Amino acid sequence: MDRRKASEFPQELLDTLDSYVHGAISRREFNDVAQKFTVAGVTGAALVELLRPNYAWAIQVPENDPGIHAETVTVPSPQGNGHIDAYLVRPATTRGRLPGILVVHENRGLNPYVKDVARRLARAGYMALAPDGLTSVGGYGGDDEKGAAQFGQVDQAKMREDFVAAAYYLKNRSDCTGKIGAVGFCFGGGIVNQLAVRMGADLAAGVPFYGAQPTAADVAKIKAPINAQYGALDTRITGGWDAYHAALDANHVPNEGHIYANANHGFHNDTTPRYDEAGAKEAWQHTLDWFNKYVKA
Repeated sequence: MDRRKASEFPQELLDTLDSYVHGAISRREFNDVAQKFTVAGVTGAALVELLRPNYAWAIQVPENDPGIHAETVTVPSPQGNGHIDAYLVRPATTRGRLPGILVVHENRGLNPYVKDVARRLARAGYMALAPDGLTSVGGYGGDDEKGAAQFGQVDQAKMREDFVAAAYYLKNRSDCTGKIGAVGFCFGGGIVNQLAVRMGADLAAGVPFYGAQPTAADVAKIKAPINAQYGALDTRITGGWDAYHAALDANHVPNEGHIYANANHGFHNDTTPRYDEAGAKEAWQHTLDWFNKYVKA
């Protein structure tokens, strides 16, 4: 399947997709809206398929890349769901302790796109840990729609504790320097912000991609430098940045916010037409620069 650009689709359709992805409307309701549109002669039913993730597009670092070593680990989470499984990736040849990055998925579970992000970080010299929040309901099963249904079955409070447990597991590993950052996307961006609140100075840096922002009262607990990434067309989330930025400044927390013109929610996810290549590449460079400054240094 050829990659389609967001600009090839009506914005109303992409906004409706965002509502579907976040559970505000059903698949049937999304299909009903899709039927109203045709794109280059494509039927409404075919539009649904065009907008589905294509994970072949996301492979920037193959699973068998000789420069990395990957394994699955099980992290105890007594305050959460008992345990959480996670994908741990590190450079294959580096000896000694490494800085760590926790990678938090969207509301679909640990899909191939997020695992590839972890591998990209390993290639950049980090130990990356990508937990699967769906562990307690069987783990990500290879399909995003099934993952969405599974996500709704997980106790959200316990899942948040699972990610806290994973962050401290990474920080306390004997082969980690003890300095860790966190990056997350959509749901995961919100988790990064929550981890910054929960962990205080134990988190060295956070990079939330289009994540829900904490309250001003919670921002007062944040010590980790925050570098937030947003799409200009994602007004539902991006509209909260100004208040978050002001609260971080008021609490003397180093922060940056980057808003990419003509980019939608999910613009970094290179498996769907919402992917914005220019915005994604710039945002990823900001991510690496931030972690290099605050986690690796």
